[in-house]
Amino acid sequence: MRAIIIEDEKPAARRLQRMLERNGIKVISLLHSITESVEWLKNEEHPDLIFLDIQLSDGLSFDIFEHVDTESAIIFTTAYDEYALRAFKLNSIDYLLKPIDEEELEIGIAKFRKSIQPNEQVDLHHLRSLLNLPVKEKSYKSRYTAQVGQHLKLVEVSEIACFYSENKATYLYSFSGRSYPVDVPLEQLEDELDPKHFYRINRKCIINIGSIKDILSYTNSRLQIKLDKFDEFPLIVSRERVKDFKSWLNN
Repeated sequence: MRAIIIEDEKPAARRLQRMLERNGIKVISLLHSITESVEWLKNEEHPDLIFLDIQLSDGLSFDIFEHVDTESAIIFTTAYDEYALRAFKLNSIDYLLKPIDEEELEIGIAKFRKSIQPNEQVDLHHLRSLLNLPVKEKSYKSRYTAQVGQHLKLVEVSEIACFYSENKATYLYSFSGRSYPVDVPLEQLEDELDPKHFYRINRKCIINIGSIKDILSYTNSRLQIKLDKFDEFPLIVSRERVKDFKSWLNN
C-alpha cells in the first residue's frame, strides 16, 4: 500500500511517516504546500492513500482538488474540527485530530483496508431468473428542465452534448450550440444518466459519447476531447480516468 503525506509541519510529517511504516504502509513522498502537491499529483502516479493536513502554509488543502482530480482515498490529519463536513465530500475515509493518536490512526487504516475488500453481493438478475421473475432494468432520465429567462425549457437527453459546472453552477450544452443552466449537480447527473451514453471525464464535465468530434493526446498522459462548437474551456480527461474512459468508448 502506497501513501503520500501532505503536511506543512515537517516534524509532524516525519512522525506520521514513522507511524505509517510501522503499519506496513510505504510513504512515497512528503509534500508541504498546495503548490508542491498540485505539481506532484499532476506528474506522478497517484497513491492508494493521501494523508492530508487541511491548513497548509499557502492555504486550505481543499484547493488542491480544484486543480487535480484523484481517486486516492484521503485521511485528514488536522488540528481543526470545523472542516469535517467539507472533508467528507471528498474521498474521505477518516478525519483525525492532532496530535494523532496511533490507535486512532490504526482504526483509520483499517477502515481503508475494509473499504477496498470486494463485497460478496447477491446477483439480483440471476436470482430473478432462477425464480422466473421479470428483471427490472434501471430507468434513466429522458429530459431535463432548463431556465431560460422567465421560461422553462424542456431539453431531451438525446439533444444534450455535455453537462458542465462553472462558477458553482451546472449547465447543459445542447447539440445546437446553446448552454442552459440546470438545477442539478454533476454528482446527481452521474446517477441519472445512462452510462452507456454519458461519462464524467473530470470534476467539471460529463459528455455524451455521440457528441465527440475528436480525441487528442494531451500532456501528462491525459486526453483532450473536442466537441462541435464547444469552446467554454478545454475538455480534458483526467489521468486517473483515462483507462476507464477508453473502456467506456469500446463498450
